[in-house]
Amino acid sequence: MPSKSASPQNLVEGSIKQALIRMTMPMIIGMLMLFTFSLVDTFFISLLGTAPLTAISFTFPVTFTIMSLAIGLGIGASAVVGKFLGSSQIDKAKQAATVILYLSLAIAAVIALLIYLAMDHLFVLMGATEELLVPISQYMDVWMPASVMVVCMMAGNSVLRACGDTKTPSLLMAMAGFFNALLDPLLIFGPGPFPELGIAGAAWATVIAWSIAFVILIYVLVVRLEMVSRSIPSRAVMASSGRDMLRIGIPAAGANMMTPLAAGIMTAIAASFGGTAVAAFGVGARIEPIATLIVLAMSSSLPPLISQNYGAGRMDRVEEAYGLAIRFIMVWQLAVYLLLALGAGLIASLFSDDPEVIRAISLFVWIMPLGYGLQGIIILSNSALNALHQPLAALYLSIARFFVFYVPLAWLGSQIFGLAGFFAGAVAGNLCMAAISWRRFRQALAEHAPVPEAVS
Repeated sequence: MPSKSASPQNLVEGSIKQALIRMTMPMIIGMLMLFTFSLVDTFFISLLGTAPLTAISFTFPVTFTIMSLAIGLGIGASAVVGKFLGSSQIDKAKQAATVILYLSLAIAAVIALLIYLAMDHLFVLMGATEELLVPISQYMDVWMPASVMVVCMMAGNSVLRACGDTKTPSLLMAMAGFFNALLDPLLIFGPGPFPELGIAGAAWATVIAWSIAFVILIYVLVVRLEMVSRSIPSRAVMASSGRDMLRIGIPAAGANMMTPLAAGIMTAIAASFGGTAVAAFGVGARIEPIATLIVLAMSSSLPPLISQNYGAGRMDRVEEAYGLAIRFIMVWQLAVYLLLALGAGLIASLFSDDPEVIRAISLFVWIMPLGYGLQGIIILSNSALNALHQPLAALYLSIARFFVFYVPLAWLGSQIFGLAGFFAGAVAGNLCMAAISWRRFRQALAEHAPVPEAVS
């Protein structure tokens, strides 16, 4: 049961440092559970054989697209509700929260239906064979309709974070992760009285886990906090709040989708060096979320703090929160880099016993994490711009990061200095983009009172 800390909190008073710590700590746990969710699914499905494992791999781009939509709508929800709460417009905050859930439901339902109807054609275009379409359909037939609930869950969690509560969303994510891990082997393999559902069992485990968390979330929002109304809002309220959320949420979702697109291009560049480089880059892609866990957690806890103070007109506190987060991340990620660099050989040996692969992974660990602190500046700057209702600026920065600096400089480095240049070029891209992102946010602060409409 969620704790009493779920009540809306005023983030425009008191210590910025304490508020940031209080909100970030629970998010670390929640993020860890979120990362392990698909990892647990993949592990148990791998025990079924190569075909199911390949099938689940094909589903990742589609499921990630839905999750990007959910994250984007959540960012919009947090920014809109947080701004109203910061300006003490509680009724408008509740109206916006209600509209956001209804709108998330409608958008997710339409997109889920379109993907479901075109699912076979979509996976064939991605390269799936007729044989693989069977296990893919077994999984997606269950997961796709339930994705509507996942999107609403993300939006609802963002409303709670806008209220200053990161503990309840983190507990809900942890609870969902626990039930998913518990149900996966039971529903996939069917021991005792449980049905043996194979790959579909993994989808059912996910759906049941999210359903339990979703019911509790709705109880907190509707009954306990009364942040969401039981009645349908008026057309005028729907139009106003919905427009504000989509103005922020759609660009934010687009920015999130840049990541897998850029990763695909980077993998293709790595492939030019052979399978060893691809393996090293793939291992690095799994190390990065853990190494940047604090950054990702803070990217969820910083926006509500900024949104509420922006709504209250306290730009001095916005500047303080941003500056504190950036300084901490730079110091923290430097410490993380030193630990990774010292343990590079050991880390590499955990993933492979091939000397060539070990050398390539070690090279990745020695170079790429140098840019994680810079990456933190980029991520936090984008999150802060979204919180200031400037989502297009954040979207443009994301596009520039991947397709003007990060990918081109990595490619250029690979052409001149080989694999080491590939990694170093990516770090150089993050350095350039970190400077631009920091400057862009300083410009937003210099405007003193950014208008709610997005700016380019």
